[in-house]
Amino acid sequence: MTTGRIIFLNGTSSSGKSSIARELLDLLDDGVFFHLAVDGFNAMRTKRELGPAELDAALRRTREGFHRAVAAMAQVGNDVVVDHVLSEPWRLRDCLDVLPAESVLFVGVRCPLDELTRREAARGDRPAGLAALQYDQVHRHGVYDLECDTGAMSPRACAERIRDVLADRPYPTAFTRLRDREPAARP
Repeated sequence: MTTGRIIFLNGTSSSGKSSIARELLDLLDDGVFFHLAVDGFNAMRTKRELGPAELDAALRRTREGFHRAVAAMAQVGNDVVVDHVLSEPWRLRDCLDVLPAESVLFVGVRCPLDELTRREAARGDRPAGLAALQYDQVHRHGVYDLECDTGAMSPRACAERIRDVLADRPYPTAFTRLRDREPAARP
């Protein structure tokens, strides 16, 4: 069985990842793609109040489970569009450990900070300042196969650009280069 393709969108909250993912599902006609968003996994969690330590542990397990769910979907041949925020270094290392590097098209989704702040306020469903807090963290690793600026391009234009690069993916992939550079998350 052939491993499915993984289009991995990484960017801050409100950067436009979900909008790009929706456009990709409309545009891509050479397979069956699934949009897997870390926010969707977070939404499945119990709504009861958790203390700080319990919440941190639950969030870590949620993200680790999310990474493995993406890997499992691809392993059985599904094509996947991943919508994630790699705001902590361990998240990237874990993805590098569990996802097939040669199958991942790693896309940096950028947006100017003032536009992120405007979008965040307009949405009203995110804590104020979340995108600003994540801004310097999510792209710290500095290696992508492709980057899109949603402050300058529409979600559709970004999706079209991703579709075009997906047809002729770079080799070695960004995930391959990062895996060679980053230490393993587990011994």
